[in-house]
Amino acid sequence: ACTTHRTHKRAQTSRFVLRTHKTSRYASLLNMLSLSLSATRSSMSFLLSKNHHRGSAASLQKGKTRTAKRVYFSVDANTPKKNGGGNTANNDNKKKEKKKESNTYAATVLLPQTTFEMRANSVQKEPLMQKWWLENNVYKHVANREESTGNLESFTLHDGPPYANGDLHIGHALNKILKDFITRYQALRGKRVRYVPGWDTHGLPIELKVLQSIEDPEVRKNLTPIKLRKKAAKFALGQVERQSKQFQRYGIWGEFENPYMTLQPAYEASQLEVFGKMFLNGHIYRGKKPVHWSPSSQTALAEAELEYPDVHVSQSVYVAFPIEATLEGANAIKDETLKSTLLDGSLKLAVWTTTPWTMPANAAVAMNPKLEYRVCDFKGEKIVVANDLVASLSETLEDTLTALGEGPFLGAEMEGLTYQHPTIKDRVNPVIVGGDYITTDAGTGLVHTAPGHGQDDYIAGLKYNLPLHSPVDDLGNFTEEAGSELFGLNVLGDGNEKCIEQLQAANALLKREPYEHKYPYDWRTKKPTIFRATEQWFCSVEGFRDDALKALDSVKFIPESGSKRMRPMVSGRSDWCISRQRSWGVPIPCFFFEETNEVLMDESIIKHVTDIVRKEGTDAWFMKDIEELLPSEHKSKASSLRRGTDTMDVWFDSGSSWNGVLNERGMNAPCDLYLEGSDQHRGWFQSSLLTSVAATGRAPYKTLLTHGFVLDENGYKMSKSKGNVVDPNFVIEGGKNQKTEPGYGADTLRLWVASTDYNSDVSIGSNVIKQTSENYRKIRGTLRFLMGVENDFKSKEHAIAFDQLPGFDQYCLYRLEETMKKIEIAYDNYNFAAVNSEINAFTTFLSNVYLDVSKDRLYLGHPSDAKRRAAQTVVHELITNLLAALAPILPHTAEEAFLARDTVAKEDKQISVFLQGWPTKKKNSNNNSIMSQADAKNWEALIDLRSVANLAIEDARNSKLVGASLETSIKVFAEDETFSRFLKTNEHFLKEMFICSEVTLCATLSDYEKKEDREEESKEVFSKSGDSDACAGKLFAAASKASGEKCLRCWCYSNALGTTDAKKHPKLCERCGPIVLDVAPDLVYHQEASNAEAVGASSS
Repeated sequence: ACTTHRTHKRAQTSRFVLRTHKTSRYASLLNMLSLSLSATRSSMSFLLSKNHHRGSAASLQKGKTRTAKRVYFSVDANTPKKNGGGNTANNDNKKKEKKKESNTYAATVLLPQTTFEMRANSVQKEPLMQKWWLENNVYKHVANREESTGNLESFTLHDGPPYANGDLHIGHALNKILKDFITRYQALRGKRVRYVPGWDTHGLPIELKVLQSIEDPEVRKNLTPIKLRKKAAKFALGQVERQSKQFQRYGIWGEFENPYMTLQPAYEASQLEVFGKMFLNGHIYRGKKPVHWSPSSQTALAEAELEYPDVHVSQSVYVAFPIEATLEGANAIKDETLKSTLLDGSLKLAVWTTTPWTMPANAAVAMNPKLEYRVCDFKGEKIVVANDLVASLSETLEDTLTALGEGPFLGAEMEGLTYQHPTIKDRVNPVIVGGDYITTDAGTGLVHTAPGHGQDDYIAGLKYNLPLHSPVDDLGNFTEEAGSELFGLNVLGDGNEKCIEQLQAANALLKREPYEHKYPYDWRTKKPTIFRATEQWFCSVEGFRDDALKALDSVKFIPESGSKRMRPMVSGRSDWCISRQRSWGVPIPCFFFEETNEVLMDESIIKHVTDIVRKEGTDAWFMKDIEELLPSEHKSKASSLRRGTDTMDVWFDSGSSWNGVLNERGMNAPCDLYLEGSDQHRGWFQSSLLTSVAATGRAPYKTLLTHGFVLDENGYKMSKSKGNVVDPNFVIEGGKNQKTEPGYGADTLRLWVASTDYNSDVSIGSNVIKQTSENYRKIRGTLRFLMGVENDFKSKEHAIAFDQLPGFDQYCLYRLEETMKKIEIAYDNYNFAAVNSEINAFTTFLSNVYLDVSKDRLYLGHPSDAKRRAAQTVVHELITNLLAALAPILPHTAEEAFLARDTVAKEDKQISVFLQGWPTKKKNSNNNSIMSQADAKNWEALIDLRSVANLAIEDARNSKLVGASLETSIKVFAEDETFSRFLKTNEHFLKEMFICSEVTLCATLSDYEKKEDREEESKEVFSKSGDSDACAGKLFAAASKASGEKCLRCWCYSNALGTTDAKKHPKLCERCGPIVLDVAPDLVYHQEASNAEAVGASSS
């Protein structure tokens, strides 16, 4: 059915002839596609409305429809015809055959004919199309383009590796489909495009999956690292294969037969090369410092491996530390109140912390040297707090703090004083001055400092040479260093509570209260982490931070806000802990002397291990003897060494992909584009930047493009517990009951992606998909109609030069050119929603205006008539351009349509729409643009005048004066003189433009308002007026009943029926008569059929 027109006042069904193309590759695919249908299509017929199709803005807005009588006819008079799907009973067929036979002029109408089905049948046909792409090496033609054409221009989008664990979710679909839009568009632009999909295959989640699969605890306990690694590799490869099939079902193309995986020996070796360069450049070191530690995973974590749930409640405490009274300390103090309270031994420091379990590691109290502090009386005790917090602390501590002395003093005055640790009697700690992290936003203005459990604390500890206490083991339990009362207790549980009890027992606890805040969790186990000092390998970001920030200056961020998000992350980043205490990963190639624990690692060792890994993979590190892992100059030390057991952070794995993929495979470096979710500013984008700058001094990418997250259609985050998860596979394939849970296919899912503003969060749900499916059907219907009317057109034989086309056809090409410019700009800027919007707007113009107006000459004109060939010339250009515009978004549909066009339409002999190239700009024979803007404005004004005429026709319909627009006579007037002259020049075209039988063009408003001589007093006239942005003044149109009789072929009303041959064709108008005599000379009108309904031009 032609679903592309403004209103649907008649129904149509169609059947198709599967025409075998001369080129076997096209025939094989079309045969595959046809076999996927429920029944073989064998003929073509249309169910046409008796009433001439005529729409208006008013009827469309009101949603009006008309019930139509239907006339059946066949295109091929020699072929027995069946109506419907081929299963209609014989008696029904006989009734319909009678109707067909009574339609004398049916066979003279040039109806659309195409093998391109209205029904997409995507669930069956898309996999066949994907198979055809593989068999015909379409992607390989694009990837190897320079080898065959010498075209060296290329485009590289580097794929960020998803983790190889579990089924894909809708976020994966959004990401990969966006990437596919880009690579397919770049291929259409003639560039060499290589897209290498990748997978992150190391790390804890896979290791845990392997351990969970082993039910016997004894077997799990005795699992050696190499056995675990073998199982992990097998699991990861299985997940990659599974996810790869799912990605390809989305219509994603790329080197899926040769993807990159972080477990591949060549990739692992390239990663070690990056590590080696960073080490030799002085950016890798080993040290003991606090890192994010996951007790649940028993490993260090990077910032990118953390998540911060909205709600976490800690037990916060306010604690008083007693200052030691010393004469030396008092003499350095200027504030008399502070000095006197210090000397009498009653002064205490008030601190606040949300981690009471870190109290055993306390090594100092830090104050801001520029902040003002005050000695206050609190329940008879003298405590020091920030001056600005006295009032709020009185409320928090539920008792008044009374400020003492004449005024506040600066924190710098207290530097160097000492205090007694409240629960560890033999520990005396200093008061130090810290940095800007000490504020009055919360707490007391004094900070409990434990260098073994905090980054700021650690930096302060380096400055003051403080001890690095960290009495916590890998499980998060207190060690013996914390004391017998705490030993073995978990710091996130009983140990935390015990520390609070100790403070209370020491009379140091001022208050405890729950505190809700964001707290780091392990993103894999979803459990809280701790900050803990351990021996780790670090990347010293401080050494190249400025270079990294400078490298970002040359990177384009889309959206621009990405720069504001990422730059502070880099500028404020602490050193990167790159070591992990796991077996499944790339080992850090270092050795330790058994006696001294001193590290042995140099350029020769890294190179030697890298060469081994490139040949045998990283399993060799765990399997070979130490002597084999050492280069010749170090082999003699083998007996005194042990190998390191730490592996690299998985973010170092994926962050090295610029070397492991781009450099290893000879692709663009730096690459053109990285595209991932906005969370990757602190993840893969950042790890890639840091490794690349540290090793090569430059960023690995030219552009960073980010998308948001996918929410349900109500704007809520998806979760299984809420039951609002949208499975992309379910959208594509549907459920068990295809009637209630239909599969929409990959192209509908892709169209949804194209319709979103993906730079922010996007929504999806059943209603959204249904709406997208309707939009898809409209696009497909437009393509189908266009292809149907192109069926007998051969461009080389029939095309008309653009400057010889009628003005309306030139205007359509002008609109096409303007639309393609906007689409090209939108694609270049990755604005796919704008592409979708432009396509929808243009196809609406085609349906409502151009095709609606052009049907008459396409269906009823002489097959070789110049006006008909002009319309087909335009249609040919429309199809070529629309297929190119749609191909990146709807690749299956565009390819199916491309292959369904007659071989004569593919005169460049390309096998695929993706090898056809992007359409060239439209020029006339003088190499000028199709039409000037001034001329285009006139046509736009005429379209507006047509809308005014439609309103008048609608009034005439509603009054029952006419049934169809061809029954009307239209009278028009325009106040704008320029536009009025344009109307006069194109007066011959106005009847076709308004789809009516008569048009009167008035020179003045009085002429418009004056009754015609032939009009009777009782004749009804319906007048409307309107405005246009394309011209000045008002537009006027009036509709009345047309004179004359109806032509049985075109349904136009004429006063000259039968003038061509009154004997043979008394009911044909002056246009249709000569055409019928020429195309069907033996056809004679039968009197008995005079009451039968004939076929109207615009009713198909």
